[in-house]
Amino acid sequence: MSVTQLAVTRWCCRVMTSAATGMSVMWTVKVVGLGAVAFSLSVELLWRLLRHLRPPTVLNEVLFFPSNVACMEHIFSPASPHSCCCPLPHGVQTSFTRLLRFILSATSSLDLCLFSFSNMDLSRAVLHLYRKKVAVRVLVDEQYSVISGSQVGALRKAGRFIHNAVKWRHPSLSPCSSSSSAGICVRNVGLYVHMHHKFALVDGRRLITGSLNWTLAAVQCNAENILVTEEPRLVRPFVGEFRRLWADNDPCQNGPSCDRNVARN
Repeated sequence: MSVTQLAVTRWCCRVMTSAATGMSVMWTVKVVGLGAVAFSLSVELLWRLLRHLRPPTVLNEVLFFPSNVACMEHIFSPASPHSCCCPLPHGVQTSFTRLLRFILSATSSLDLCLFSFSNMDLSRAVLHLYRKKVAVRVLVDEQYSVISGSQVGALRKAGRFIHNAVKWRHPSLSPCSSSSSAGICVRNVGLYVHMHHKFALVDGRRLITGSLNWTLAAVQCNAENILVTEEPRLVRPFVGEFRRLWADNDPCQNGPSCDRNVARN
């Protein structure tokens, strides 16, 4: 082999080696790139899966009283925030406005189990829900339901109006029956020295409970507390307690006399 042929052969080998090296580098880059894309997609899919499996945030809020005094008109008439000309602060958030908003959030039902109920703003909120066709049931202490200033009478009047209308259309329905989905039904609890509960159930899934009586003095003068929660393990026992008291204090248990019992209440 001549010197020229040897040189050509070496050059060809170098070219082939360089080409092979270049292809190897390209394949390495491609593999690394695909690996990086696969890793990125895996991380994103894992994050989405963990976010999907993570339990949703559950409402848990604590309110303390006494509450600062403020105008409540913007709560009941949000479309007209400047309709009130009273000297009280307007548009401010207090513990009491938070409580009112939680109560007014009811869309299907509101169950109240209260020792004392004389706060007019809270009564206004309940009547507001009644006018929106929210079913309202109220359990109250028998003695405190008739004290001066009690708002239970206003609720009973609204419930009696609904009862008379339902009775006129459906004579077979008894007052406060489960077939009546709208209106206000009030039952006295007289089986104990006092029915001292203070809790509300909004749509059967949100619990409002604490030391606060639904009175003006408790809201504005006393050191009180309210817990608002949607934690199922806390809500369920209160749902069961309300159902138990509601059944135990059914005025229709005595058959034909139930209409007279409701009329007396």
